[in-house]
Amino acid sequence: MKFIDMDNNINSINTFLLGKRTQYHATYNPTLLHSIPRKLHRDMLNISVCNAPLYGEDIWTLYELSWLNKNGLPQVAIGEVVFNSNNINLIESKSLKLYLNSLNQTKFTDSNQVRQTIELDLNKCVIGVARVKISSLEDIEGQSIGSLDGICIDKQDIVIDKYTLNADYLLNSTDQRISEEKLTSNLLKSNCLITQQPDWGTIQISYRGPQINHEALLRYLISYRQHNEFHEHCVERIFYDLLNYCKPEILSVYARYTRRGGLDINSWRSNTDFVPDDSRLARQ
Repeated sequence: MKFIDMDNNINSINTFLLGKRTQYHATYNPTLLHSIPRKLHRDMLNISVCNAPLYGEDIWTLYELSWLNKNGLPQVAIGEVVFNSNNINLIESKSLKLYLNSLNQTKFTDSNQVRQTIELDLNKCVIGVARVKISSLEDIEGQSIGSLDGICIDKQDIVIDKYTLNADYLLNSTDQRISEEKLTSNLLKSNCLITQQPDWGTIQISYRGPQINHEALLRYLISYRQHNEFHEHCVERIFYDLLNYCKPEILSVYARYTRRGGLDINSWRSNTDFVPDDSRLARQ
């Protein structure tokens, strides 16, 4: 496995496999995994000055998971990987896709050996905690479509004509009333940092503190529409922008993104206890 050090220079992300033509390996190859230091993005956000506790996870669903049993018969399943947000590194997404493809023609005793292998390799790559779960299709079939709890702020009669990321929409966006709300939006969209492919998401913001103006919040979220950044980084940026501008006492930000390349990424960040709803949404 390889470690990618961007040296705080966005030009060096050209070393990523993401968006480039690559060879697909059909037998087990853990060296395909690439890591990205979380510190690089957090340094850009100047998070160290916030002095706020940060809890969170990045929950990846693996829809294209396959291997061979001991007799060579292909097996398929759906996997879930939960990365702790305090891991030293995150995983570069295309490298994970290539790594998972390397299992396709590899024989394993059973799904537990597959799980243990993936978990061990990912733990080494992120230098931290990655929990892996593998479910049979029978376990997944019949599950209902869920929704994120909260007040949807999307249907506002407002004019939008700017789509450039701007945290200043949150300036003076609160009043003196103390409120406890869960707010949701299906209008979160950003673009992949490397390929500029669209990343579509639904976001839930739970807070207690000065009441946040819903129009200002929606304008801020829509300003991500042409922004290029990884899923995890967007969620973290939203969390810290809300913390800095709106001063909530308690805050949790949770986004569930649609899948791309057989993976969906669902990230949450919080300064308190938070348990994410892991139900698949309509667009997932």
